[in-house]
Amino acid sequence: MRPIVSGIDVGSPTFAANRDAAVADAATLRDRQQWAIGGGNGRERSIERHLGRGKVLVRDRIDMVIDTDTPFLELSTLSGYGQYDDAAPGAGIVTGIGMVHGVPWMFIANDATVKGGSLLPVSIKKHVRAQEVAEQNDLGVIYLVDSGGAFLPLQDEIFPDKDHFGGSFYRQARLSAMGLPQLSVVLGGCTAGGAYVPALSDEVIMVEGIGRIFLGGPPIVKAALGEIIEPDDLGGAALHTHTSGVSDYIASTEQEAYGRLREICETVNKRRIDDRQSWVDYAAPEPPLYDADELYGVVSADDRIPFAAREVIARLVDGSKFQDFKPEWGATMVTGFARIWGHLVGIIANDGIIFSEAALKSTHFIELCEQRRVPLVFLQNTSGYMVGRDAEAGGIAKDGAKMVSAVANATVPRYTVLTGGAYGAGNYGMCGRGFNPRFLFAWPNSRIATMSAATAQTVLVDIRLAGLKGADTTEEEIAAMRAEVADQYETQSDPYYATSRLWDDGLIDPVNTRDILGLCLALAARQDEPPAGRPLVYRM
Repeated sequence: MRPIVSGIDVGSPTFAANRDAAVADAATLRDRQQWAIGGGNGRERSIERHLGRGKVLVRDRIDMVIDTDTPFLELSTLSGYGQYDDAAPGAGIVTGIGMVHGVPWMFIANDATVKGGSLLPVSIKKHVRAQEVAEQNDLGVIYLVDSGGAFLPLQDEIFPDKDHFGGSFYRQARLSAMGLPQLSVVLGGCTAGGAYVPALSDEVIMVEGIGRIFLGGPPIVKAALGEIIEPDDLGGAALHTHTSGVSDYIASTEQEAYGRLREICETVNKRRIDDRQSWVDYAAPEPPLYDADELYGVVSADDRIPFAAREVIARLVDGSKFQDFKPEWGATMVTGFARIWGHLVGIIANDGIIFSEAALKSTHFIELCEQRRVPLVFLQNTSGYMVGRDAEAGGIAKDGAKMVSAVANATVPRYTVLTGGAYGAGNYGMCGRGFNPRFLFAWPNSRIATMSAATAQTVLVDIRLAGLKGADTTEEEIAAMRAEVADQYETQSDPYYATSRLWDDGLIDPVNTRDILGLCLALAARQDEPPAGRPLVYRM
């Protein structure tokens, strides 16, 4: 592979302006992540009460379990942002991937300082998404349980449907049956449906004095039976470890519980992160020729101005080496092979609108990666597929459908990063959330919607005016319509709106993209080769 020769002038005013805007975006991201992690939004008293009970904060709990000086890839840190009156930072639950004795695990940990650990609709969505990631990447799950159960005022959005709370139990049972260990440490309340999280686990540790499991808590028992009973007598650690057998181990402190948990993790017979399988082509990694920090100056400050996909690739891949596929054809799509932290990948990156040639080129390249069993990385920055008479006559719908079908049917691991705009069906063809990539991350400059706010103003206002059938409409009224539509689309395409609703697995600083993708690829490398699908027939 040949190195990409960068054409960026890092001393230019444009680069400096881009850099200033991107650095500001990254600073805003860090501030909002700190809001979710820290004690803002009136959580100080909840944190004080939590610590006053001798408990440990949720991320400190995870730190006490994972191997020293190893990364923890937290997912969807800003879920719930801007929702529920901003009273649910992180949706009251922390999920992510950490190493225990060199083996990667998915962690699902309740944050009892947020609504007592009660589960909101977005909390359930985050919990279920973590289980999906565990299944796709062959990860056992560690549950650090400290929850008041379902948030009952929103029970109709939590309880009955397929992807509601019951779906998490279904997935937990299925994961265990797949041989993916399910381990629980009970650090607080597990009430009603929440009791099934430890009950469905393969092994359970309860911490004396703070851990409790009951299908019906003391208030329900009193209401149903007239029986008055203390929480520990009803469902404490001693009862469930010595009498009921619901718990397998009892610990006197959290620290003791995490020591026992690490001992259990030594016995699960799962592959370490460095145990790569032969199906993945691997070579010793080398750093890019260009500093990742330069990504700040590559990305355009004005989202209407495109930026070169190869310049992004040059700052992500090993040695900045990239083997272009069909570089002279379908130029608005960049396709080719590279390595990220030693792992061979096929990269598909937008360099503008997707024309028929670009769609067919991408489809052909996906076919090659599927045939050669090479994981795919999508770098998404597009306004979508080309429209207009010439495009329609040229078969853009058919050619776009081939690309969409190829993406949907590819069986190799797929990863997506939103580096800019993610509009319309282009989002689908570039393996958006609806196409189930193993991981999807977004940069803080990204935008996702059916169309841009500027386009929506014209399209939707024209539709409204046509519906009025010639009625007198003043320029002021038209301007008000345009402003209303623009505000809606600006709000709903904002990356924080998207990440709050788990349309991605987290907003990330662009400079961390290479390392995050490297960890995700390492997870796939330790798995058996995924079974190939039927032969692809999209090149036609």
